[in-house]
Amino acid sequence: MPASPPPSASVVIIGGGVMGLSTAYHLARAGVRDVVLLDRGSLGSGSTCKAAGGVRAQFSDPVNIALGARSLETFADFPRRFGQEIDFRRVGYLFLLDDPADVAAFEANVARQNDLGIPSRMIGVADARRLSPLIRTDGLLAAVFSPTDGHCTPESVVLGYATAARRFGATLVPHCAATGLEMRDQEITGVRTEAVTIRTSTVVCAAGAWSAEVGAWAGVDLPVTPLRRQILTTGPVAGLDPDTPFTIDFGTTFYFHGEGRGVLLGMSDPDETPGFRTDRSDAWLPRLGEAVERRAPALAEVGVAGGWAGLYEMTPDHNALIGRSGGFLYATGFSGHGFLMGPAVGEVMRDLYLRRTPFADVTGLSADRFAEAAVRPELNIV
Repeated sequence: MPASPPPSASVVIIGGGVMGLSTAYHLARAGVRDVVLLDRGSLGSGSTCKAAGGVRAQFSDPVNIALGARSLETFADFPRRFGQEIDFRRVGYLFLLDDPADVAAFEANVARQNDLGIPSRMIGVADARRLSPLIRTDGLLAAVFSPTDGHCTPESVVLGYATAARRFGATLVPHCAATGLEMRDQEITGVRTEAVTIRTSTVVCAAGAWSAEVGAWAGVDLPVTPLRRQILTTGPVAGLDPDTPFTIDFGTTFYFHGEGRGVLLGMSDPDETPGFRTDRSDAWLPRLGEAVERRAPALAEVGVAGGWAGLYEMTPDHNALIGRSGGFLYATGFSGHGFLMGPAVGEVMRDLYLRRTPFADVTGLSADRFAEAAVRPELNIV
């Protein structure tokens, strides 16, 4: 691993999470020479390795369904493609619904997903209980299940992509922050780092929650706001079914999935304010406790074994920013679904760089949509 970045590159990727690493891999494998990736910390240390590991294609926006489905193909085949086991558990995603408006919205989502080849389906409350025995069904009206979704280990995905990207010739430089861009006549001429300035005409922003600053260097408005999310893991759960789906109580956003002999669980905090805080706080625990007691009371008796906090990269419409402005390309703002889309978006970024048509039409995800009042809301976000 180089101690400092090289003096020049065909393309510099800023951000060493799954998005940046997947992009580096796909570019290098496509024959792009001198691909350089920078990260201020260790690879995956931003948001990727803080993720809950869920991977799914259950979305409301057709482009997100396509990106999720393409990524699921990669996750399912990851050990063969990359020689790296990622503990992919295809246990499905189960959304629990207690609001008639949500039931109607998910019925429309399922129809859209089915049209695109996703085997999601509406199910009854009794079937939901059979799939996820820990839940209490009081107040539930319906549920949605897709058997091809699941969860895997983000750290292993990072390792697989990093190893493969290096194998194809990409240069990965962790612990070296980008500090700015060199510009001439509104064109990129270099990337300043803590060590040297790298001469380049092309930059890919995959900086997650830190993307707004990177975009500003290039004169591109990337409306990305950092928002802390917290996760807990429990001790052993008696009688835990290893095939328990990734279960989400959509009304409260409380979710859990199996993690070893216990579970991993979390929930959004409506009182959380934007910022780069990644310390753990107890302020959300009473609300989480109420949701657990209401929907999965058996978990209320299980001890907490650990936990952590990470950052969502939120956009105003909870949908990603993918596009290019001259020599500046960006893939960011995934609002909680970046890890699961990393494999597919790496392909898209390769094609945008090579000026080829991607497998999915991402033109509607350009950052220009906000200036043009053409927001594209993703509704299935927790």
